[in-house]
Amino acid sequence: MLEAKSVNLFYGASQALKDVSVSASPGKITCILGRNGTGKTSLIRAIAGQAAARGGSIMFDGKDITKLPADKRARAGIALVPQGREIFSSLTVEENLKTGFAGLARKERNIPDEIYELFPVLKSMLHRRGGDLSGGQQQQLAIGRALVMRPKVLLLDEPTEGIQPSIIKDIERVIAMLRDRGTMSIILVEQYFDFARRLADNFIILNRGRVIHSGDGAALQDEKARTMVMV
Repeated sequence: MLEAKSVNLFYGASQALKDVSVSASPGKITCILGRNGTGKTSLIRAIAGQAAARGGSIMFDGKDITKLPADKRARAGIALVPQGREIFSSLTVEENLKTGFAGLARKERNIPDEIYELFPVLKSMLHRRGGDLSGGQQQQLAIGRALVMRPKVLLLDEPTEGIQPSIIKDIERVIAMLRDRGTMSIILVEQYFDFARRLADNFIILNRGRVIHSGDGAALQDEKARTMVMV
């Protein structure tokens, strides 16, 4: 269980998050919705430890990790798939996957076969450079790299951005499959409303750094929610 309560975040004098709360449970997908600039990525970065929260708390497995650095959060089981993928273009697919070893004990430093089952294209391109892959293939690589870490919490920041529809369907299938195993908590930042609506068990909608609406996935079937995302 991960729970962020009343998180505030500043960039200099500018406040990006204002008393934002969100939680994620194993076997559930929590979606963070809103337009560009509303604080979605800032919230993900605060949870991952890449941006320091000023006020509020972040609890994970009953422990306060608010001040824990990003590398220790990763070792504790929090994996981030960042917006823009951020793969290493000069490294091969296999080498990119192995960068996920950093937070693992030596005995766990292997690439699980299931990653190639989830994303068969990665196995066929193991020795291709990351920069030679298409955008969709790079996104699958970024998710695969995060899964190498055997995360308890998977943070996905705009995984459909710039991706062709056929790959979006593949990514949706994988996210749903990971959720249905019941062992992983998933937080999904998304602008593509219908994608989020199909996957969300719970959601929050941000506007100007504040939560303006929240609820369970069924509430996203209401067109009012779509309108609020577009506010």
